[in-house]
Formats: sequence, structure tokens, C-alpha cells
Amino acid sequence: MTIEIKAPTLPESVPDGTIATWHKQAGDAVKRDELLVDIETDKVVIEVVSPADGVLKEIVKNSGDTIVSNELIGRVEEGASAAPAKSAQQSAEQPAAKPAEKSEPAAADSADEPLLSPAAKKIAEENGVDIDRVKGTGKSGRVTKEDILAYIAAPKSAPAASAGEALRVDQSSGRVEERVPMSRLRAKVAERLLQASQSTAMLTTFNEVDMAPIMSLRNRYKDLFEKSHDGVRLGFMSFFVRASVEALKRFPAVNASIDGSDIVYHGYQDIGVAVSSPRGLVVPVLRNADHMSLAQVESQIREYGKKAQDGKLSIDEMTGGTFTISNGGVFGSLLSTPILNPPQTAILGMHKIQERPMAVDGKVEIRPMMYLALSYDHRMIDGKEAVQFLVTIKDLLEDPARILLEI
Repeated sequence: MTIEIKAPTLPESVPDGTIATWHKQAGDAVKRDELLVDIETDKVVIEVVSPADGVLKEIVKNSGDTIVSNELIGRVEEGASAAPAKSAQQSAEQPAAKPAEKSEPAAADSADEPLLSPAAKKIAEENGVDIDRVKGTGKSGRVTKEDILAYIAAPKSAPAASAGEALRVDQSSGRVEERVPMSRLRAKVAERLLQASQSTAMLTTFNEVDMAPIMSLRNRYKDLFEKSHDGVRLGFMSFFVRASVEALKRFPAVNASIDGSDIVYHGYQDIGVAVSSPRGLVVPVLRNADHMSLAQVESQIREYGKKAQDGKLSIDEMTGGTFTISNGGVFGSLLSTPILNPPQTAILGMHKIQERPMAVDGKVEIRPMMYLALSYDHRMIDGKEAVQFLVTIKDLLEDPARILLEI
């Protein structure tokens, strides 16, 4: 029985998607719930699995094709088995080709093996290069000596060229250029960032926070915290989330959003946490962060981080949010101006903790300091509110007891 494979139902906010990668080819055996294809949308990558054991009979939509909800993308023949490949012994038992047949030389240059110059073949064998991984730039896709040398010289950590990528080698200088299509996710992020900078009156205010109290509290209780909460580690982000929640309660405009000519004040605090993933920046949301404990915040952020790396974040997990926190400090950033995440009206930027000489009670002391940056939409938030909001976060972090006492 033939079973149709259809694209999943996409949310209203995601009009279409793109076939990213087929993990199986037509004719391959598949098992029930085995990953068949990745569909990339503006927000997430959706995995489509096999509905039954059998054989992938047909691929209707190829990599790079645009699809909509419930569109047919392939077919699986349930219960079928893949045609067995010839073994080496069977191949050896085949009769030798007759010299008189003119079709044999053409077969040697078939699509099964890349066209290869003698010089390129020798260099490839000497360096153990897999010819199938080298993109030929010669006539009719011929792999040249320069292609092999460029492949050997390329950084080994760079991903292998995939469909749609073009590797160019300057024959005179030997320099390599690679053209890779921008993913839908990265293109959407770029579009939204450009939109934010062009359609909002964005300003940034800065302050700095002495991290010594938080660091002292963390060092004192981190082992007991981890033991009491089933291995959940106490980090700095949970303190910033809790401080942000308290500050948002005091300054509702910072937690609001603009919808056309209306201002929407949210009676809840859904905190988006910017996370880096292989496909680009994503912002999963901590729902009802005002009801979450420090352990719940840390556990949820850790789970989101793993999902982001594996490309398994769902659209629901990244939809909404009333305020965003971005931590560039994990990458070593000392100071930056974060860009708004529309329709939100503010975003908090965390940075690297660095020891600096500070004046404390008339004396110079070395303190672990962090610069904070708050970017905000001046159409919605006045400068006074933005500064007071950031000062509130600073005060809460420098005296963590204020967070528990809500003062």
C-alpha cells in the first residue's frame, strides 16, 4: 500500500516552508518514525518522519522547493523492501566487458564516478581525499588538480559542500570562494533586524552592575542548589530573569507592545531568551516567568539550549514574548547595543564580567563588573522610564535580597 507523505500543518504565522534536506533517497528502505526530511520555515526546522516500515517510493518535492501546509512531498510503499545491492563477489563474477563495445569507455565517465584528471587522481590518492566530496570546476564538472589542492587546503572544520553551494577556485591565485544560499531562518532574522532598525525609534541606555553579590551567593549555594534540584546548575541568567520580571512589574510600558496605533499592556511577563543555534539566532520564550523559580528558569533555559543546537525548537516555543534578554557575554562581548525584537518595545543586553578598579566607600577596589544595555522604542518608552528600569535591575542584582522581598 502506498502512503502519501505530506507537509505538516503550519501555523498561521508561517505561510510556507522550504524542503531543506532529504535524509533518504527514492528506493531506500525506511522504518516507521525514521527521519525522512527536514522542512525549514522562517522560525524553526520541522522534521518529517516515515509513517510506516517500507521503501521511500517517490520524492515529489526536492531540496529547495517551497511547500505549504499539508502539501504532498513524497510517497512511501508500506511493507516493501529495497532492492539488494550487488555484493563485491557478485560483481566479480560478472563477465568482463568486450573490448569491441564502444559503450564501455562512456560508462567509466558515468555519473557514478566524477570526471577526474590524471594529476588530480594522483594527488587525491596520495592525500587520501574522497573524490565524491570534491566539487569539480573543470569542463563538464571535471575535478582538476586545483580543486583537489583547494579541498586539502580548506579548513577541516568547514562543512562539506551541499546542494546549492558553489565552490570557486581562482585558477591564477588558487584562492577559494564558496557561495552558500542563506537559510530561511537567517534570512528572516536579517529581515526582522532590518525592520526593527528602520521602523522603530530605537535608543540604547547603559549602566553597569557589580556582580560580586550574585557571584558570592552563587558560589555559596551552587552545590546545595544542584543537589536539591536534581542536577540543575545555578547560573547568572536566572537572576537576570527574576530581576527583569520585578522591574517589568514596576514599569509596565517596558513590558508592552505596539499594535498599529494601539499600545498593548501585558498583564504577564513572558521573557524571551536569545539563543545561538547552528542555523542562526532564535528566541525561545519562558512563559509566565513571574511564576517560575530560579531552578525552573535554569532548567528551561538549559532545555531550550539543547533543542536549539539540535534544531528541535517548536514554533510555539518561540512565539510571543513580552521582553527579551540577550547574553553576548558568553561569547566575550564587553559592550553592545542589542536590536529590538518587534513587536516588543525593549531588550536587555548582558555582557562579559570583567574585573575593574572601582571607587567603593572612598577606596579603590577591584570588582567584577558587567555592562548592561537596554535598547528601547522611544515611541513607547520615555528616556526617564528606560533609565529607571535599568537602574532597578542594577539595584536588584547588587542586593539579591530585594528580589525575594520584592522591594
